[in-house]
Amino acid sequence: MSDLEENGPQQNQPPQESVVVEIYDQQYHLRGTDTEHIIELARFVDAKMRTVAEHSSTADSLRVAVLAALNIADELAQLRETGTVAAATDEAARPPEALRSRADSLHSLLDDVLGDSGKK
Repeated sequence: MSDLEENGPQQNQPPQESVVVEIYDQQYHLRGTDTEHIIELARFVDAKMRTVAEHSSTADSLRVAVLAALNIADELAQLRETGTVAAATDEAARPPEALRSRADSLHSLLDDVLGDSGKK
Protein backbone atom coordinates (compact mmCIF):
# COMPACT_ATOMS: atom_id res chain seq x y z
CA MET A 1 0.00 0.00 0.00
CA SER A 2 1.43 3.40 -0.91
CA ASP A 3 1.76 6.41 1.37
CA LEU A 4 -1.07 8.09 -0.48
CA GLU A 5 -3.38 5.18 0.16
CA GLU A 6 -2.39 4.92 3.81
CA ASN A 7 -2.46 8.60 4.68
CA GLY A 8 -4.64 10.01 1.92
CA PRO A 9 -3.71 13.20 0.05
CA GLN A 10 -3.04 16.22 2.22
CA GLN A 11 -5.42 19.11 1.82
CA ASN A 12 -4.42 21.87 -0.62
CA GLN A 13 -1.45 19.88 -1.92
CA PRO A 14 -1.24 18.06 -5.25
CA PRO A 15 -1.03 14.27 -4.89
CA GLN A 16 2.46 12.82 -4.81
CA GLU A 17 3.58 10.18 -7.27
CA SER A 18 6.28 7.55 -6.88
CA VAL A 19 9.29 7.43 -9.15
CA VAL A 20 12.38 5.21 -9.19
CA VAL A 21 15.65 6.94 -10.07
CA GLU A 22 19.20 5.69 -10.31
CA ILE A 23 22.06 7.73 -8.89
CA TYR A 24 25.60 6.40 -9.05
CA ASP A 25 24.38 2.84 -9.70
CA GLN A 26 21.96 2.87 -6.74
CA GLN A 27 18.18 2.87 -7.09
CA TYR A 28 16.10 5.26 -5.01
CA HIS A 29 12.32 5.19 -4.63
CA LEU A 30 11.21 8.80 -4.31
CA ARG A 31 7.88 10.60 -4.08
CA GLY A 32 6.92 14.05 -5.29
CA THR A 33 4.43 16.09 -7.22
CA ASP A 34 6.66 16.57 -10.29
CA THR A 35 8.28 13.27 -11.20
CA GLU A 36 9.93 14.69 -14.34
CA HIS A 37 11.70 17.29 -12.19
CA ILE A 38 12.81 14.59 -9.74
CA ILE A 39 14.21 12.55 -12.65
CA GLU A 40 16.10 15.62 -13.97
CA LEU A 41 17.56 16.30 -10.50
CA ALA A 42 18.63 12.68 -10.15
CA ARG A 43 20.36 12.80 -13.54
CA PHE A 44 22.15 16.00 -12.51
CA VAL A 45 23.34 14.48 -9.21
CA ASP A 46 24.40 11.26 -10.97
CA ALA A 47 26.40 13.23 -13.56
CA LYS A 48 28.02 15.36 -10.86
CA MET A 49 29.03 12.27 -8.87
CA ARG A 50 30.50 10.61 -11.96
CA THR A 51 32.47 13.76 -12.81
CA VAL A 52 33.85 13.90 -9.27
CA ALA A 53 34.73 10.18 -9.36
CA GLU A 54 36.60 10.63 -12.66
CA HIS A 55 38.79 13.35 -11.16
CA SER A 56 39.26 11.92 -7.69
CA SER A 57 41.27 9.05 -6.34
CA THR A 58 38.54 7.84 -3.96
CA ALA A 59 36.28 4.90 -4.74
CA ASP A 60 34.10 5.34 -1.65
CA SER A 61 30.62 6.33 -2.85
CA LEU A 62 29.88 8.32 0.33
CA ARG A 63 32.98 10.43 -0.18
CA VAL A 64 32.09 10.90 -3.87
CA ALA A 65 28.59 12.01 -2.80
CA VAL A 66 29.97 14.52 -0.30
CA LEU A 67 32.44 15.90 -2.85
CA ALA A 68 29.62 16.21 -5.40
CA ALA A 69 27.46 17.97 -2.81
CA LEU A 70 30.31 20.40 -2.10
CA ASN A 71 30.63 21.10 -5.85
CA ILE A 72 26.88 21.73 -6.15
CA ALA A 73 26.92 23.96 -3.04
CA ASP A 74 29.85 25.92 -4.48
CA GLU A 75 27.96 26.47 -7.74
CA LEU A 76 24.89 27.61 -5.81
CA ALA A 77 27.00 30.01 -3.72
CA GLN A 78 28.48 31.50 -6.91
CA LEU A 79 24.98 31.99 -8.31
CA ARG A 80 23.81 33.66 -5.11
CA GLU A 81 26.82 35.99 -5.04
CA THR A 82 26.32 37.24 -8.57
CA GLY A 83 22.60 36.70 -8.91
CA THR A 84 23.10 35.41 -12.46
CA VAL A 85 23.00 32.08 -14.18
CA ALA A 86 26.21 33.03 -15.99
CA ALA A 87 28.09 32.42 -12.75
CA ALA A 88 27.28 28.70 -12.93
CA THR A 89 30.34 26.65 -13.77
CA ASP A 90 30.09 24.49 -16.87
CA GLU A 91 32.12 21.41 -15.97
CA ALA A 92 32.54 20.40 -19.60
CA ALA A 93 34.19 23.73 -20.44
CA ARG A 94 36.77 23.48 -17.68
CA PRO A 95 40.21 22.13 -18.52
CA PRO A 96 41.02 18.75 -16.93
CA GLU A 97 43.80 20.33 -14.81
CA ALA A 98 41.27 22.69 -13.22
CA LEU A 99 38.92 19.81 -12.45
CA ARG A 100 41.78 17.76 -10.98
CA SER A 101 42.89 20.72 -8.86
CA ARG A 102 39.35 21.38 -7.62
CA ALA A 103 38.79 17.67 -6.89
CA ASP A 104 42.08 17.49 -4.96
CA SER A 105 41.18 20.61 -2.99
CA LEU A 106 37.73 19.30 -2.09
CA HIS A 107 39.16 15.86 -1.33
CA SER A 108 41.63 17.44 1.08
CA LEU A 109 38.85 19.46 2.69
CA LEU A 110 36.78 16.30 3.09
CA ASP A 111 39.75 14.49 4.67
CA ASP A 112 40.09 17.36 7.15
CA VAL A 113 36.40 17.22 8.03
CA LEU A 114 36.11 13.42 8.27
CA GLY A 115 39.54 12.79 9.71
CA ASP A 116 40.87 9.28 9.69
CA SER A 117 37.42 7.79 10.45
CA GLY A 118 36.25 8.45 6.87
CA LYS A 119 39.23 6.79 5.17
CA LYS A 120 39.03 3.24 3.89
